[in-house]
Amino acid sequence: MKAPIRNTFIIVNLLLLITILLNYSLHTFQKLESMMFDHNMKQTATHDPDPHIVVIAIDDRSIQELGMFPWDRSIYASLLATINEPDFEPNAIAFDIVFSDPSQEDSDAIFADALATYPNVILPAVASTTGDVFRTTTVSSDQYLQTYAVDYAYPLFSEHTENAHINRVVSHDGIIRQTWLKLQSPDGDVIPSLAYKAAEMAGANLSQYEDWTDRKKTSDPIAKNTMTIDYNLVTEDFLTVSFVDVIYGEIPPETFQDAIVFVGMTATGLSGDSGQDSGPTPLARDMKLVYVHANITNQLLQGSAIVFAPNALELAVIIIAFLLFTWLPWRFRNQYTFIVAVSSIIGIYMLQLYLFKQFNYQMSMVYLIASIVIAYIFNVSLKSYKEQQQKNFVTRQFGRYISPDLVKSIIDQGMDIQLGGISKRITILFLDIRGFTALSEKLTPTEVVDILNTKFTMITNTALQFHGTIDKFIGDAAMILFNAPLDVEEHEKMAVYTAYHIQQNMKPIREELLQKYGVEVAIGIGIHTGNVVIGNIGSYLRMDYTAIGDSVNIASRIESGTTAGQILVSEEVYKQTSEHAIYGEGEQKLFKGKSQPIQIYELLDLKKDSAK
Repeated sequence: MKAPIRNTFIIVNLLLLITILLNYSLHTFQKLESMMFDHNMKQTATHDPDPHIVVIAIDDRSIQELGMFPWDRSIYASLLATINEPDFEPNAIAFDIVFSDPSQEDSDAIFADALATYPNVILPAVASTTGDVFRTTTVSSDQYLQTYAVDYAYPLFSEHTENAHINRVVSHDGIIRQTWLKLQSPDGDVIPSLAYKAAEMAGANLSQYEDWTDRKKTSDPIAKNTMTIDYNLVTEDFLTVSFVDVIYGEIPPETFQDAIVFVGMTATGLSGDSGQDSGPTPLARDMKLVYVHANITNQLLQGSAIVFAPNALELAVIIIAFLLFTWLPWRFRNQYTFIVAVSSIIGIYMLQLYLFKQFNYQMSMVYLIASIVIAYIFNVSLKSYKEQQQKNFVTRQFGRYISPDLVKSIIDQGMDIQLGGISKRITILFLDIRGFTALSEKLTPTEVVDILNTKFTMITNTALQFHGTIDKFIGDAAMILFNAPLDVEEHEKMAVYTAYHIQQNMKPIREELLQKYGVEVAIGIGIHTGNVVIGNIGSYLRMDYTAIGDSVNIASRIESGTTAGQILVSEEVYKQTSEHAIYGEGEQKLFKGKSQPIQIYELLDLKKDSAK
């Protein structure tokens, strides 16, 4: 690769990599990352709930049977009495209903007495996490989220129960993916979440969650005890019983034994005292929040947690992938690298899905795949452009002078044809048309050109047939190279075959010219093998692919010593082709400009067992 192209290649690839890393740090594709996370959650959900979790649903049928909501609070006292039957008491009864204001005095007193009777009840509190003036959220990774105010249940109730918050964490796209296991009230008290408190009262080992914080930088607020919810269950997976069935005693009491009972609203269009009671989650477009709490408790009971790959690891993998797919297109054919690229993307998807399913390990693949696609497309495009430029250049340089197969080979091998040459052993064939001067005196210039074109077309076709390269035509002479620019096996033999067939093909042309113009026209050919400097020689304004050196001069001198229709070869050519051709007796001949005589042989015929 030439220096200017190489420098451009390095600079652009570096800029692309920096752009990818910058987008990673800014979470530009946060939405795609979240979608991929939700996809993993859906694909790996177990749909296998803890059998101790029971949801008592305030559903449409309960509303029809018991009247419009909110109900008289004495009905909740009846509920507590029903599910706290001796020997079948649940471990925790968590209400996802806010009782923040007083109602009828008698009903409140009945409910308060029931709460004082049963110590396994949890009532929710709602905390304000933003300031009233600037709507700011105080977040620090080494402390609980600081709240500005906490609305507990009506004091008549809350003094007899456990208290827990039901605040939900909404991600940038409105989906509930995280939870605050604990919040801190303005007076410094730590308030557990409803799900956390329920699991704690059930005796779950929550030690690993004491200081748990998702170690992942996102655009969402992160604080101590912030946990990504490991959704494994949809609404239908939980054991759900209707509120009215419990009140009427239609649910066996053993259903609630040692259970964690969530009481919440599922009726259509019902929000009640707690405001919004549903929201989108990775598993459902609209999940009632009571089932979100139940999912969190199920996760805490199982002791699972989503673990995010460290940023340093993801950055390292992104850089490695980018560098790999910067290198691959230049090393292998496009069809192979395309297969590798597609296979890598599929493999990355399958690997990250496996890690999530087996270990709850989430690794971002959006930027990783982006790095592969961008690096691959850019470098394949640059390579294709360079190859097309090279193809055009090679075609311009050699298309008229060597066979199409050789042109294709040069392009396929990616030979970088540059100004300058290399030393190489080749075979050089010189030929000259004898009698052409006498012929041209009898012809018009147009006829001369036509006859020359006819002869040189025949010579060119014959040379290309035997993998020769037409170096140049000089008047009525020509120079043909063998074993350049590509290696040609037995190039000496190819040159001899070319010479022989040129003479054979010349016979009908010679007879036609003799009959038409009365002039004898023939070709003399000289062939020599030796080391030359071969390559593009000239300037950037004009370059010619040619060979220079003493071996070229020797071939030219041998040709000058031929008679009409004669083929002479040097001793080097004779030694390499004597098995395939018939030669006359060799002779020593001193040529002009040479101090020592040269051993030459005349080609008489090809042997019958020769392949060509």
